[in-house]
Amino acid sequence: MGFLNNTTVTVDAILTKKGRELLAQGTEAFNITKFALADDEVDYNLWDVTHPNGSDSYGKVIENMPLLEAFPDENHVMRYKLITLPKSTARMPSIQVSTTAHIFPADGGVNQNITISPQTSRGTDSSYTFILHDQSVVSMEVFPQGNAATSVPFFLGEDDVPNSLSAAGTTCTITALTINKTAATQVTIVGNDTGVTESVTITNKLTFASQAAVGGAGAFE
Repeated sequence: MGFLNNTTVTVDAILTKKGRELLAQGTEAFNITKFALADDEVDYNLWDVTHPNGSDSYGKVIENMPLLEAFPDENHVMRYKLITLPKSTARMPSIQVSTTAHIFPADGGVNQNITISPQTSRGTDSSYTFILHDQSVVSMEVFPQGNAATSVPFFLGEDDVPNSLSAAGTTCTITALTINKTAATQVTIVGNDTGVTESVTITNKLTFASQAAVGGAGAFE
């Protein structure tokens, strides 16, 4: 990682691993149709409304901060994307869900599923991208299927990607799997229009041992 001289306007563009793969396939595969902007390197706590030189200098420290050089590590870049909101917006949008943490089993071993129906406050999202981090803990089904545009996904570590699942829709159903030992995972929800995110932690205690203790009540995947 390096720093760019911010005394001049500079565009520093690089290709990610996926971009290089598509470019190698030819110009038809490598077709950029959308882009996103982010302000990962900006610390807005440095906005100083008490600056002695007045309002023109409130953001002086921020404006003089060095810009990060582009780098392709998706776990550390483009985490805070810029979005367009009406000028009258006083507060950032947020995603509301009925719970941010759920534990299976919740009712003695039957009906082991929950439905997550996010709502966006102070903004509007026509659909959401649901990212289940670990499919070995629970399963996920998103509705409606196949007719919503997906957002740029919330980035996961390389070890998590093979077991993750991403899909777009307006609601999702999480179903408990019978597993060997208690485990936890997350469902990250991304608003496809606003870009805001929320996470729900799912803990699954529905183990083979617990099912045997209650006589195998219920049928699960």
